[in-house]
Amino acid sequence: MKFIDEIEIKVRAGHGGAGCVSFLREKFRAFGGPDGGDGGRGGNLYISAHPSLQTLGHLLKARVYRAGNGEPGRGRKQTGANGEDAEVHVPIGTEVLDAHSGLLIADLNRPDARECVAEGGKGGQGNTHFASAVNQSPEYAQPGMPGEERILLLRLKLLADAGLVGLPNAGKSTLLSAVSHNHPRIADYAFTTLSPNIGVVESGDQMRRLLLADIPGIIEGAHQGHGLGLSFLRHIERVGLIVYVLDAASLNSRAELELLKDELGSYSPELLKRPALIVFNKIDLMGFDESFARELAEPLRDPQLWSDAPAVPDIIFLSARDGGEGIRDFIAKLFDYFPAATLAEVSLPGYIPPTQEEEHAPENP
Repeated sequence: MKFIDEIEIKVRAGHGGAGCVSFLREKFRAFGGPDGGDGGRGGNLYISAHPSLQTLGHLLKARVYRAGNGEPGRGRKQTGANGEDAEVHVPIGTEVLDAHSGLLIADLNRPDARECVAEGGKGGQGNTHFASAVNQSPEYAQPGMPGEERILLLRLKLLADAGLVGLPNAGKSTLLSAVSHNHPRIADYAFTTLSPNIGVVESGDQMRRLLLADIPGIIEGAHQGHGLGLSFLRHIERVGLIVYVLDAASLNSRAELELLKDELGSYSPELLKRPALIVFNKIDLMGFDESFARELAEPLRDPQLWSDAPAVPDIIFLSARDGGEGIRDFIAKLFDYFPAATLAEVSLPGYIPPTQEEEHAPENP
């Protein structure tokens, strides 16, 4: 399914049922008093977060969502049935905004998050309510009230514990594939990843798990919409840990890191205050040894570079393509940053990792 992270939909709550004009008719009472019942309430429309969804693409087929109308009242003071409520499911991390005003209605950032976005109309009162000493046989009942109708903008900001940030072709997708059960499209050219991907990473003892997001490659000017731009920068907003992925073969890794930090900071200065981790990838392509590691790492340990961050980040060296000890060190270090429950542990309580056969099963054409 195509990754859709922003969509407009129209929602219509149900109309209230009309009140009933009715008079009691019995065998020995031909002209009884009014007994018209009230109309039923119109159905409400809710939007709720669902852990199994990762995109808003399922909402493309139907852009208008309706709740049921209330039924009209009946004689003998019978109230009409309420309209059926309707529910729209969205991924966790979806913001619901009024499309006209831009007002934030709800931020569905928990698995159990649910918001009523359109209230059903109230049912009309039957003629029973309008009897008086002056008019004992009212032939009037209220119509039902219309339900709320509005146009909503749904905007997804992915929820993940940690996010991979790097220049195009830094190897983020390969790294995500190496540490999780996610297998994104991977090739040896820039912008292979055209949409964010999320993988579930398990600790070495398989007792813990976290969500790791691969954010598409960032280039200079991304915060102004260049490259893949703003549409994907927002997906880094909610991560608790930023993982800067750098190419070990780069001639100036500090300049690349500063570019990444500048783009994140220009988009949201708060991002620079998050804990960070640095990963040098593709060490298999270099004559890697301790001396080379020191040469790469030393310029990035400058405290001035991390004046806004909680601490100077740790640095990991690995080859995502070859796996091995570097990958295990990276996974262990990730969990060091999350001593408490992770988003994966809260939002995916029933998660079962795929079997080896399922992982390598061919995709449907």
